[in-house]
Order: sequence, then structure tokens, then C-alpha cells
Amino acid sequence: MEQTPDKKNDNFQKDGKEQFNRSIGLISNFALGFTYLSPLTAVYSLFALAVTLAGPPAVWWILIVACGQLLVALVFGEVASQYPITGGLYPWARRLWGKKYAWIAAWIYLWALVVTITSIAEYTSTFVESLFHYGQTPATMLVTSVLLLLMMAVNMSGTKNLARVAKIGFWCEIVSVIALGIYLLIFHRSQPFSVIFDSMGVLAHDGSYSTAFMSAALMGLFMFFGFEACGNVAEEVQNPSKKIPVAMILSIVFGAISAIISVMGYLLASPNLVSIVNGKTSDPIPAILNEALGETGATVFIVVAIIAMLSCILSLQAALSRLIFSFSRDRMLPASEWMAKISKNGVPDNAMVVSCLLPVIICVWVYFQPDNLSRITAFAVIGIYISFQMVVLAALRQRLKGWKPAGEWTIGGWGVIVNVLALAYGLCGIWLLAQPADSSDFIDRWTVLFGLAIVVGSGLIYMFLTRPFGRSAAPENDAIAYASKLNMGQDN
Repeated sequence: MEQTPDKKNDNFQKDGKEQFNRSIGLISNFALGFTYLSPLTAVYSLFALAVTLAGPPAVWWILIVACGQLLVALVFGEVASQYPITGGLYPWARRLWGKKYAWIAAWIYLWALVVTITSIAEYTSTFVESLFHYGQTPATMLVTSVLLLLMMAVNMSGTKNLARVAKIGFWCEIVSVIALGIYLLIFHRSQPFSVIFDSMGVLAHDGSYSTAFMSAALMGLFMFFGFEACGNVAEEVQNPSKKIPVAMILSIVFGAISAIISVMGYLLASPNLVSIVNGKTSDPIPAILNEALGETGATVFIVVAIIAMLSCILSLQAALSRLIFSFSRDRMLPASEWMAKISKNGVPDNAMVVSCLLPVIICVWVYFQPDNLSRITAFAVIGIYISFQMVVLAALRQRLKGWKPAGEWTIGGWGVIVNVLALAYGLCGIWLLAQPADSSDFIDRWTVLFGLAIVVGSGLIYMFLTRPFGRSAAPENDAIAYASKLNMGQDN
């Protein structure tokens, strides 16, 4: 029951009764992508690790990854402009390659999103723990579950509320990342700007700084995804063919600016940066904030950060529920008919319930196996990168066959070059994420690839045993033909 965009009236032709309401404008769509990308979450979670691994030059990974993901966003922008369809990566992969290819790409992406929501919820609960000063108790698991359920309730209340909270989260990100970073740089700078070129003696086990620098890539790689959420809600966006690509690009550009200012603020405001680099200060950001803001100021920051991270969870749930809905609309999953329903508020409520309960289940597992949080976070990143690159590869395949994107937003003759560079960047990112961990335990060293193998393997087994891709007659592999149809419509 695939829906096809009608460029004349910006609505959707459909053979079913389910239809979203177009209540998301450009700013709300950008805010959704930005809060999903959430520079605050990545900086707070990985600042200490990155600086310990590579010293202050780790900040350069923000620019490196931002430039690479901007190439990916340009490719996605052209695809989303031609196919502004709810679900993002799944319908894009289907229309660019085929139903089997799209099924496995979306399967990987689905589980990566589930794990990402789990990770962000766990990180948010640590902020709540800091605010109320309770230790690691069963309350931690309860708080994480409550946060997920609370955001599910907001999502179910309607797309307009989703957009409103996304905007609130956006401003909380601005305050807690950009404003705070600028404040630290102006009033509490203890280090010279040249420190970002000083490795402070950090070396990898093989004695090479290059290896050490490469190992710090996760801070950037973990940060710059989420912009695709702008396309996941395409059927709820006004004039999506023009606005979604712009919102994606804005998410990355503002995310990079925010993260650079934030990391520079923490680096240069640290009075004892060497202790952070040497790993003697395990949780440096609270120490820096207490020094600069005092206890009250640090508490205010924590409250603002919690709101921003809740908005991130909200955006993630929205993206995952739309993917599950899109998957179910094409009858690709068990209970598809149930998950493909839209409530009177214009929200896929049943898909939203699944989007909340799966992370809750994993949170319970993480509570009893807390060491696995970092492992599942790493899996989430590589899973998302692989699904991204499956779309980038599919787009390049169509371009080499003669496809010229026919949406209302294109990059013209630069398309092939940008597409090739985006694929090369993505493959490099996947290679970095797949590197073995620094551990003597075999499972720990290769945990990311083990997790990926389980997801891909289970997906392939399910796909070949149940053949879900054969349940729908939705269009596939029609990029060239559909572009021609759109161009004919423009000519008419």
C-alpha cells in the first residue's frame, strides 16, 4: 500500500484509508533532525573518551565527519526530494534498488534505531541520577523506562506536539551547547587555542599517534546521524520535496557549529587538561562546569540537558515508529496490519508502542549487564552507517544507469561526484567502526561485528523463510522511470 507523492497538490495518492496530517514546517523539521542528531548527547557521552584516546586534536573529528555526512545528506536530499515518503531509508532503498535489498537495509536500520534509543535513554537517566543524587539502584531501570513511556505519550498526542517539543529541545541544545561553550571560551578560558594541535604525548599501543587519532573517531561518527529523521516523517511535512533536503543540511551544519563550540569550550576551560588526557579525571565535564558555574549553575545545566536529551528520545521514537509503519504498510513485518494503523491524532500509535517497548526490554537487559551499554552503542552506530551506505550505493547504481533525480531539489551535475565521495566516506567510517576493541577477550574485541552478524543473519533467515518482500506490490527499482514521469508532469 505504498503511497506516491503528487507534486501538483503536495498530497499523497493512496489506495488505503490511512493518511498523515501535514503539520510540520521547515523549522520544525529542522528541529526534529537537530534534536535527533543532538550534539549535546555525543559531546557529553564521548568527550572524555575521545580526549583520552587522542588528546585535544580529537576535536577535528567533528569537522571531518560533518563534511563526510554532509555529502551523504546531499545524496539523501535528492532521493527524498524525488520520494518524499514516510519511512525514509526503507522506501528510498526500495525505489532505488528493490524489495529484498530494501528489506535488509531497513531491518539493520530498525534495530540500530532501537539500540540508539536505548543508549540515549540510559545516558539521560545518568543525568537524572546526577540531579537527584541517587546511586545505581533498581530505580535507574525504572527511571529509564518512565522516560521512554513519557516520550511515547507525547508522541502519541499528535505531530504538532512532537514539533513543539522538538523546538523546545532545539533551544535547550542551543543553550546547553552553543551558549555555554561561548561562555566558557570568553570567561573561563585556561588554555591557549593552539592546544587543539597538541597531542600531549598521547600514543597508541603501536607507538603511533595516527592510530591513536583514528581511535577517537567515534565522537564524530556517533554525533552525525539523525538528519535522516527529517525524511522519516515526509508525509507530515509541508512541501516536503523542497523542505526536507534543506532541513537535513541545516541539521548537520548547525550540529557541527554547536559541537565545535562546545568541545572547544570544555577543552580550553579545563584548568588541568593533562589530567583529562591521562585519564585521571574520568568524568571531566561536571568538574569543569562546577568550576565555571558553581553548584547551582551546574544543576541548571543538568536540567536543560535532560530536556534536550528527552527531545532527542522523542525524535528517535518518531523516526523509528514511522519506519515500522512504512515497513508494515507494505506488510513486511509480523502484525503488519496492526502496526500500519494511524490514530485520530495522525500518529501510528501501534508502531509507536513497539518503538517504545523494544528499548524498554533492552534497558532491562542493560541494567543486569551494565558493561554492555558501550557495546550496543557501538553496534548502533555501525548499523546506521551500513544502512546509510546501502542507500548511497543504490543511488550511485541508479546514476550509473542514467538516473537524474527529478525532485524539486537537486545538486545538478555534481550528483555523481558527490555520490562517489559520499560512498567512499561511508566505507571509511564503517571500517573505523569495525576495528577491534582494545581488549584481550575475543568476544569483547569483536563485539560490534558479532552484534552486526546476529542482526543481519536473523534478518536474512527471516526474509528467506517467510518471504515478507513478496507480500506487497508497492513500486520498486523505478528511479529512472519515476523521474521521467515527474519530468513529464512538469512539462505538462
